[in-house]
Amino acid sequence: MPQTLLRSPLLMFMIGVSYFSLFIAVMLTFNPPLRQEGHLWRKPMIGAIFGLICLLGVAAVFFPKKSSAMLRLASGDGGRDLSIGDRNSHGDYPALQGHHPDCIGFSAHVIQIGDKILCAACTGLLLGAIMTLAGTVLYFYGDLNIAQNSSLAVFVGTVGVGLGLFQLKFRSFLRLLLNILFVLSSFSILIGIDALTQSLSIDLFLVVMIIFWLFTRILLSEWDHWNICYTCRSPCEIREKRIGQYLRLNP
Repeated sequence: MPQTLLRSPLLMFMIGVSYFSLFIAVMLTFNPPLRQEGHLWRKPMIGAIFGLICLLGVAAVFFPKKSSAMLRLASGDGGRDLSIGDRNSHGDYPALQGHHPDCIGFSAHVIQIGDKILCAACTGLLLGAIMTLAGTVLYFYGDLNIAQNSSLAVFVGTVGVGLGLFQLKFRSFLRLLLNILFVLSSFSILIGIDALTQSLSIDLFLVVMIIFWLFTRILLSEWDHWNICYTCRSPCEIREKRIGQYLRLNP
């Protein structure tokens, strides 16, 4: 391979679709449908679906290996495990810190709280999901009313999702904050559009797009990991496995 940044046509396509769908969300605030759907069960159903997505996200944080294996299986990589052993020399397997290799290339991916080293992105997604679950209960099942600020919720959410998709450009605690913002912003867009349109079909479209944004963010993170290992000059087993994985997914 030439010594250039790794490129992924699939990733470029997903980024393009993600930003186009954000554009559609903004356009819906200017041109909401004139006829609103009067389904009494719309909000409870959408709340249940979105709440389930948040719960699955929380589970993915606590069981990252299983979630990563399922993601690789869905992407066509056969679910191969890139697990790392306990040795901390680059000659074999680097040790784990916040489920990332103990390597300077991944220093921006972790945060230290006391004597604990945590993955910044996963911690941010976890905190964001917990806060969003509370918001889901308040809006979809409680009395939270954002009708007067629905357009603002969509605009702020659009900026937050756009920044969250590129959290890999930032380091440590800022990365953590952007991942929190990513989840909260997705929720903000959903409830803002729901308040404006009161449309089950549009809500379902947004739920699908939120899942798509999440997979795009995950694939961006995977691309970042591939690129770090690709440009690293220290030989180790995880580097060889990740480069092999990239070549299988991007022949």
